[in-house]
Amino acid sequence: MSSRVCCVTGAAGYIGSWLVRKLLGRGCVVHATLRDLGDGSKTALLRGFPGAAERLRLFQADMYDADTFEPAIAGCEFVFLVATPMAHDPTSTKYKNTTEATVDAARIILRQCERSGTVRRVIHTASVTAASPLREGGGGYKDFINESCWTPLDLSYGFSNVYVDAYMRSKSLSEKELLRYNDDETSSSSSRRRAFEVVSLVCAVVGGDTVQPDLGNSIQVLLAPLTGHAAHHNSLLFLQALLGSVPLAHVEDVCEAHAFCMDQPAMAGRFLCAAGYPNMRDILDRFASRFPDIKIRLQQYVVCHEHHHRQIVVALIFLLPVTFMRLLWAK
Repeated sequence: MSSRVCCVTGAAGYIGSWLVRKLLGRGCVVHATLRDLGDGSKTALLRGFPGAAERLRLFQADMYDADTFEPAIAGCEFVFLVATPMAHDPTSTKYKNTTEATVDAARIILRQCERSGTVRRVIHTASVTAASPLREGGGGYKDFINESCWTPLDLSYGFSNVYVDAYMRSKSLSEKELLRYNDDETSSSSSRRRAFEVVSLVCAVVGGDTVQPDLGNSIQVLLAPLTGHAAHHNSLLFLQALLGSVPLAHVEDVCEAHAFCMDQPAMAGRFLCAAGYPNMRDILDRFASRFPDIKIRLQQYVVCHEHHHRQIVVALIFLLPVTFMRLLWAK
């Protein structure tokens, strides 16, 4: 059994809760952070996992007050940065939006990891919305999507809104801030060599089972053609327009990829984490063929003709079987 000590931020979320369960199953000691330890439904979920009684410690921490993460990081070898603020805290007097809060939290947490003296690797859960293959200026797509792709933030995107724009900007700029640590010859706080490595996993839209009592936002987005939820369907249209496809990954595979990054003797940098790149038409066709008795309520989709035959380059494809929500994509 492993004696590794890991910190998981955003532990009550869809990916975070799955990751906590996986790490506990591997025998790790897990320091899990939540915004509110008084939320009994979320703490009970985490405390109910096998091994939690012996090896799970809960901490209250908030991205809008990133100093609160230091007790959870202390003594850890690996820090999984899963948390991200999904909406601006209107009571904040320090930050004017989620982007400011997220980028500043990234800087603060990196300094905390250095001060710990124990952290070996920071593993960040990034978003594929930060890796659009659109060319600068928006004049079509590149011939590939890989780790060199960064979403141009100076463009207006179809089917976007204030919420989506804020999320995309926050994820893009905070990821760049974290990866910059690998480029520094020395640590930010002293003349010694940098203390740890930073890995960024650029995750596709995550589907699959859930250990939570309700469906995560990403699952609701994927199911929008069936549920008829207009806002979630708009998010699906946005992803197709931004990326030329709807990259997918199963939550179990995503968590396995996070654990893989922990297991390597040395690993740093940016890696795409996706199992497949269907377009919206593919998804609608799959729904229709797998579930012919269920009405597809929203059939609108975006066609990106230039993108249909582009090459896909995926650094972690060997880790991730093509599993679009496993049951749904099974033959």
